[in-house]
Amino acid sequence: MAAIVELKNVWFSAQNRVLARDVNFGYEEGKTTALVGPAGGGKSTMLKLSAGLLVPDRGEVCFRGKSISRMSRKENLDFRREGAVVFQDSALWANQNLFQILELPLRIHYPDLSRKEREQRIEAVISEVGYKKELGIRPAQLSMGEQKLLAFARALLCRPGLLYLDEWTESLDHSAAQRLVNLVKRRQTEGSTVIFVSHNFELVKDLADEIVMVLGGQVFLKITREQMDADEDLVRYVQRGIGT
Repeated sequence: MAAIVELKNVWFSAQNRVLARDVNFGYEEGKTTALVGPAGGGKSTMLKLSAGLLVPDRGEVCFRGKSISRMSRKENLDFRREGAVVFQDSALWANQNLFQILELPLRIHYPDLSRKEREQRIEAVISEVGYKKELGIRPAQLSMGEQKLLAFARALLCRPGLLYLDEWTESLDHSAAQRLVNLVKRRQTEGSTVIFVSHNFELVKDLADEIVMVLGGQVFLKITREQMDADEDLVRYVQRGIGT
C-alpha cells in the first residue's frame, strides 16, 4: 500500500541544532506507526514535520504524493482537515474557553454547520473521551489529564483519517488512558492512519503495526511488530531505546 505521508531527504534545524538529518521514510495508509527512542532523539520533531507543522530546511514532506509546500490553499486546507494532532502539552489556548477551543476547527473546516450542529458534534466527542465538566471554563482550571482529554476531543471533531499523537496518554489515570486507547483502536478498525510518539512499550506493542526508532534526528531502525515479536533481542533493544 502507498505511503499517505512521506518524508524525502528532510533536514531540520532549530537553535543551531540539527533535529532531523536526511530523513527518508513513509507511513503506510491505514496502518499505525510508533515513533520511539530516547528523550531528545527527535521523535516529536519527526511527528511535527510529518504533520506539516514544521517546515524542513531541506527536502520535502508529501501527502498522497504531493509536496505540502506546493499545495494550493484548498489542498492545504484539505490536508489539515484530514489530519489532527494531539500535542504533548495539549496546546489549548489559554485566552479562550473550552467550547471556543473545540468550536474553532468546525468553524474553519465546516463553515456551513449551524451552531446547533456544532454543539451536537462537540457534545458527542467530549462524551467519547469521557470529559464531564462544563465547557465555559478555561484550560487553566483543568488538570493536566483533563487538558489531554480536551486535546484528544478536539482532534476527533473533524473526523480525521490521520491522527498524530504525541505522548497522548501521559498525565492520565489508567481508566482515562484506556478509554483513549480504545478510541484509537476503533479508528484503526475504521482504516485510519495513526502516527504516535510514546515511551510506553506496552502501548507500542499493543497498537503499532510498525516501529520506527529515532536517534539523533535520524531513522535508526524501522521494523514491523511481527519482526519484533519474533526476535527477543529486538524486543529488548526497543525496550532499552524507549526507556532511555
